Amino acid sequence: MTYREQTKEIKIGNVKIGGGNPIAIQSMTNTPTENVEATVAQIHRLEKAGCEIIRCTVPTLAAAEAIKEIKKQISIPLVADIHFDYKMAIAAMENGADKIRINPGNIGSVDRVKAVVDVAKERNIPIRVGVNSGSLEKDILAKYGGVTAEGIVESALDKVHIIEDLGYENLVISIKSSQVMMCVKAHELLAGKTPYPLHVGITESGTVTSGNIKSALGLGLILNKGIGDTIRVSLTGDPVEEIRSAKLILRTLGLRKGGIEVVSCPTCGRTKIDLIKLAGQVEEMVADIPLDIKVAVMGCVVNGPGEAREADIGIAGGIGEGLLIKGGEIVRKVPEGELLETLRQELLHWGE
Repeated sequence: MTYREQTKEIKIGNVKIGGGNPIAIQSMTNTPTENVEATVAQIHRLEKAGCEIIRCTVPTLAAAEAIKEIKKQISIPLVADIHFDYKMAIAAMENGADKIRINPGNIGSVDRVKAVVDVAKERNIPIRVGVNSGSLEKDILAKYGGVTAEGIVESALDKVHIIEDLGYENLVISIKSSQVMMCVKAHELLAGKTPYPLHVGITESGTVTSGNIKSALGLGLILNKGIGDTIRVSLTGDPVEEIRSAKLILRTLGLRKGGIEVVSCPTCGRTKIDLIKLAGQVEEMVADIPLDIKVAVMGCVVNGPGEAREADIGIAGGIGEGLLIKGGEIVRKVPEGELLETLRQELLHWGE
């Protein structure tokens, strides 16, 4: 039995995590939460892409009050992200947040933490206890001689114990570091010491390119060990990219099915079409087509049919024309300019 099958089941709005439930994909809005229209529009884009839990920052009372209006217009759970001001956590819950994210270490005194916990307890709202490697306490840093995986885990468990001592166990834990292997080690250490679901991510991972590589490595190593109940791929870019990456990571690990997988060959001197552009167009085109199949995009007719054999359907480019391939067999030749539309029609009428 994996760690994720042994964690407590926690309900966030209409989504359950932990206890062996499917790993939920999260993201975070980058609009001002006070701007309800812009925030709702972004959440709708994220919902369409496959986001299952959304987090919004709540730095002001206006942002907390906006949650009530935002919630009326979305269908996925909303997590309020709180830093420093315990009153914002309370206001967010009073306005309908499905979960709050706090670091008890920067909320202030135990009395302030208790005020937050009391409201959460009254409304049965989960608390995500979040600790980042960049915000470790001075005594932890001194004890371990700097930032370490052991220090991250000790800091997180200290915060969890504060809330447990206040009589509340509706918790999710998040420990993040921008150092991939440290993050992996920290999750391995934590998994055997707590029953709570783990929110997994590589923080401050970088741009779409570097962030995807770091996240794929870090999340891949952690998830493949059976650790992690919900994930966020943190990227400096459009949050929709986070969802696409998270879905692909889960599918690659065999932890999620559904959606079209696009495989494409690297370019070489035999390539006679704009393969880079075509592969990108195919990937974008299939994003909203609800099939669970593999599509191959090949650059030449030499190896195309053979390389596409493991795919359900594929196209291979030639000089001014291309091939439509199914199950490794050539179906017909198609003018280059019609390749994309031909593939689209085949997918739209798949199984007919």
